[in-house]
Amino acid sequence: MREAYNIYMNALSISGPERGAPAPHPAHHAAVAVGTMADAVRRALAEDRAEDDITTRWAVPDGIHARARVVARQDGVIAGTAIPAEVYRQLGSDVVVTEHVRDGDRVQTGQDLLTLAGPAREIITGERTALNFLQRMSGIATTAAAFAEAVAGLPVRILDTRKTAPGLRAFDKAAVAAGGADNHRLDLAAMVLLKENHIAAAGGVSAAIAAVRACNTRGVAVEVEVESTVQAIEALRAGVEWIMLDNMSIEDMRHIVALRGPEGPRLEASGSITLDTVRAVAETGVDAISVGAITHSAPAFDLSLLLTPTAPADGGHPARVG
Repeated sequence: MREAYNIYMNALSISGPERGAPAPHPAHHAAVAVGTMADAVRRALAEDRAEDDITTRWAVPDGIHARARVVARQDGVIAGTAIPAEVYRQLGSDVVVTEHVRDGDRVQTGQDLLTLAGPAREIITGERTALNFLQRMSGIATTAAAFAEAVAGLPVRILDTRKTAPGLRAFDKAAVAAGGADNHRLDLAAMVLLKENHIAAAGGVSAAIAAVRACNTRGVAVEVEVESTVQAIEALRAGVEWIMLDNMSIEDMRHIVALRGPEGPRLEASGSITLDTVRAVAETGVDAISVGAITHSAPAFDLSLLLTPTAPADGGHPARVG
């Protein structure tokens, strides 16, 4: 994911495409690496004690086979479709998972997303782990899509933040991309982002920028967060690739966009932006809008797994094995 993310960051940088140009399709820049997926699924199954599912082992006869459908209970955008197959692979079962949708697809209430066939016990044991990933990622994708749609037609990009679930950042950011929004910083090493506490500890905006410049032998992009027009003007004079306008009024953002001019740094709006306010913010002329709520407050996508028993594996009577 790191290599793909660096390609994406180059596209967003000040030396990248002309300001206002459409972003590259985000699905090409945020796929979850196979190893990352396997590790996360392994941890989730261990957390759930899947190897000792006493309810299923005691209640469900050994040898029962079943078919199951994962069904959408709401309209939205799907993400995480490859994860159920990895869940059942790690359970070591003979469950066959068939995907009927791909990440980024729009789905409707009642639509079948995946079907499963195999031992009933294994289907049930892996159900919650598979659905947890699907529900979280699809909820984020659906929320990201709503923000992207709210600014449709305007030359602005919706960005996520590092406000992700610990240990699941790759999944959260992949879901954002599936929803049609863009990924911002992957981690603390991806770029410099001077926020209020850095600025306070460094002694001011100019001092913080100067200190970073003295150390920036990597040539990474530098962004500085400002909270007032005074700080914004200071950052404009110092010269950085990005300036984040944090919790500013619409009027102040318009003023800074005008001061920036055609050759100045790119401007990112941030801070308590909602679906009700995001278009007005976009209309100020900023280049990007970051929304932490896309990942930290997205409601889980509503879906269900519905199972229908078929027959014992050997065609005979099922035996109960504890």
